[in-house]
Amino acid sequence: MAREIRIEISDEAYEALERVAAEKHVPAEDYAGRVLDADLTRARFVEGARSFITEHGQAFAKRFGRPAGADAA
Repeated sequence: MAREIRIEISDEAYEALERVAAEKHVPAEDYAGRVLDADLTRARFVEGARSFITEHGQAFAKRFGRPAGADAA
């Protein structure tokens, strides 16, 4: 289910949004939605990676060792 949100951005940001969206041949609103979705997807990935490291990091390091040059730091 799609939801609609309303945001305010500066005139300069909106002009840039329109310019980039036009280059991609999509409406500015669609492009903004895609950018927001991609950013949220990236944030969820990073959150998941952090969770994995917290939960399994020590076991992974024990099994596979430390990265090369880790002792140099």
